Amino acid sequence: MHQFLPYAWFGGKCVPFAEATLSVATHALHYGTGAFGGMRALPNPADPSEILLFRADRHARRLSQSARLLMAELEEETIHAAIEAFLKANRPTCPIYLRPFVYTSDLGIAPRLHNIETDFLIYGIELGDYLSPDGVSCRISSWTRQEDRSLPLRGKISGAYITSSLAKTEAVKSGFDEALLLNSRGKVSEASGMNLFIVRDGVLITPGVDQDILEGITRASVLELARAMGIPVLERAVDKSELLIADEVFLSGTAARVTPVRRIETTDLPVHRPVMERLRERITAITEGRDPQYDHWVTRVRLDS
Repeated sequence: MHQFLPYAWFGGKCVPFAEATLSVATHALHYGTGAFGGMRALPNPADPSEILLFRADRHARRLSQSARLLMAELEEETIHAAIEAFLKANRPTCPIYLRPFVYTSDLGIAPRLHNIETDFLIYGIELGDYLSPDGVSCRISSWTRQEDRSLPLRGKISGAYITSSLAKTEAVKSGFDEALLLNSRGKVSEASGMNLFIVRDGVLITPGVDQDILEGITRASVLELARAMGIPVLERAVDKSELLIADEVFLSGTAARVTPVRRIETTDLPVHRPVMERLRERITAITEGRDPQYDHWVTRVRLDS
């Protein structure tokens, strides 16, 4: 059961969560014509009156770009200002997950993106571990990741997540925690809502942006950190069989953070994950404001200002 934060950003202001409601005729509800983001925030362990946001600038930029894919305008500055107001209204005392959402708010039945009103909202939930930090089991989904020629996969378009929903439920109902999707060329793409990494012979490997993946912000952060830490990195196509013989397999995402994969189908994977552990420890230190080298990745919001 989700614990929602008491206030939402709705209609250009903060209102009680229960009052942030939509009509049953809202266009985006019927056609998936929305785009969302996901951001983690937590009180600064050293100063609870300060909230730390991980890579807020990148999240705001991606959401603004996603809005453009829907032929809508949502400036990054508007997103930042709304998030700051949202945090000050809610004053969270534990780690939270924010869901900003831009959507077609018109009431009507014609599927379109022209001559239509759009709006923007934010709500939040208390969130610890989305997936078990000890590792998850995965199955290869029978569903195929969409192609960028049929959907704009560079954005988090809400309608695209029907495939993720089908794959996730298929995995859980067949006894696994998570699903891994192949693309239309039979190469590994991503999980239901996370990017994927493998390690082979000390090299960190991840499907490239030409494999119909979402350009994940945590993924980009892991890659940048790995290069800075001297870990060899390759972005390339990954075959299904490589998953079964990899030295390490892990997932990354805003909700999932960095999560190891312990089993794929019937194959148990190694429990010694030195590369992943180094990266996970570094990401954790950065998000908690304990890494001066990457302090520019953290946005600090004062609740008492």
